[in-house]
Amino acid sequence: MAATGSSFASGHRIGIDLGGTKTEGILLDRQGNELARHRVPTPKGDYDGTVATVRDLVARLEGGIPAGGKATVGLGIPGAISPATGLVKNANSTWLIGKDFTRDLVQALGRPVRIENDANCLAVSEATDGAGAGCGVVFAAILGTGCGAGIVVHGRPLGGRNAIAGEWGHNPLPWPMDAERPGPACYCGKHGCLETFVSGPAVAADHLAATGEALDAATILSRADIDPGCAATADRLVGRLARGLAAVVNLLDPDVIVLGGGLSNADLLYDRLPAAMEPWAFSDRLDTPVRRARHGDSSGVRGAAWLWRPGEMPDADY
Repeated sequence: MAATGSSFASGHRIGIDLGGTKTEGILLDRQGNELARHRVPTPKGDYDGTVATVRDLVARLEGGIPAGGKATVGLGIPGAISPATGLVKNANSTWLIGKDFTRDLVQALGRPVRIENDANCLAVSEATDGAGAGCGVVFAAILGTGCGAGIVVHGRPLGGRNAIAGEWGHNPLPWPMDAERPGPACYCGKHGCLETFVSGPAVAADHLAATGEALDAATILSRADIDPGCAATADRLVGRLARGLAAVVNLLDPDVIVLGGGLSNADLLYDRLPAAMEPWAFSDRLDTPVRRARHGDSSGVRGAAWLWRPGEMPDADY
């Protein structure tokens, strides 16, 4: 069903963050104030179910618009839209790969939709009024079900010619030790990607292999100060993250590194990473701060809403 431009005149914006295990939505008013927020499980492996989940979440959020009308919709996904084909690529939610997600959501929602990499949404949010506010170059990494990153330069996300700027998680672990070669297999077809070492599932798998104990990453990190096995797993994570982030500093030299996603809630990362990065940085000293996302693991959903800036509306004849 077509929507008229006046339907969007209230200036409300909806942001959707499509994660590997959860899908979160937020409704913002014209001033950027949060009016509603909801989380639902992501239908893993079910493409049609994913489209329906987004559709139903938008309808639920739109019910919170006081005077009715429609909201613009921005969506963060764990992948990218290929400039060459318009199809999803590089998604760790692999059931999205090769799908015309934009077209299908436009049909399901009856309006234009803006889709961006979820880490880019995190970076936009944190650069605007979060842990990277006031910084010229912000590198924001998501450490969750997968491992991605976004780059914002002077307030604008850096997408790149191939829409892969910030795909940090699919570079090899820098300076690998013998025991880290060739590294775990990655869904991308290679071995030893950073994502296979520093994502939440990777930390859990590493701990299981080392101790025989099946724990999720959050539990492992929370026990690191009391459990020797968890402490050793945390040490390996810090060392690997430090090498990965030092490589970013050597290439990009950002003003700040911001961490989001589930693993970003671990205090030990901020206590230990700056010092652990320094030996690997090609500099006489390392002043790059590493900060927790100010808006927590929901920062990406706010950035998705801001894919439509204040005052922007879909064409009236859509």
